[in-house]
Amino acid sequence: MTPTREELLLRLDASAGSWLDDALAEATAAHDDDNVAAAPWELRFAAAGRHCGRSMDTVDAVRILLLREAGAGLATLTRLYQRGSAAERRAVLLALPHRVTGPGALPLVEDALRTNDTRLVAAAVGPYAAAHLDPHAWRHAVLKCLFTGVPVDAVDSLERRAHGDTELARMLADFAAERTAAGRPVPADLHRALTLTGEES
Repeated sequence: MTPTREELLLRLDASAGSWLDDALAEATAAHDDDNVAAAPWELRFAAAGRHCGRSMDTVDAVRILLLREAGAGLATLTRLYQRGSAAERRAVLLALPHRVTGPGALPLVEDALRTNDTRLVAAAVGPYAAAHLDPHAWRHAVLKCLFTGVPVDAVDSLERRAHGDTELARMLADFAAERTAAGRPVPADLHRALTLTGEES
């Protein structure tokens, strides 16, 4: 759950807290009608990392709160993702379950899963992906985590979606065989995911 303004203020020093109050006021005053032109609060979204400390979790929370207060819709989220840094893209991905109800933001998830940035991959396999990725894409997302070293615990609803998925079990077994044949270690997380399918003896 995203921290509230009050909870965030407890994490921030006085200067950062004042900046946050101003940023939230700008976001609240904005009416997100998904225009192409960027609203002033979006500059705050980009600048959050410079003003709100070094904790990635805190900066993520600040950005997600700004998106909520601005009522950011899909077009705004897409623009912020496409124009943003990796850190800004991560915050957009983390906000998707709270901002988008349908599958319209899947292109953002799919883009993140094409990268090798573990921060983006981990954010991309959250609740939004669990709710909207089709089985084929979801299986490849699990494999992407194994390829890049993202813990499978990051995959939201892994146990539910993996259960009884014989195709995922086959893909995991093939991946393990390829690693073994190449003399490379098999990630421990692979065995866990395979066990969740119910196909491993």
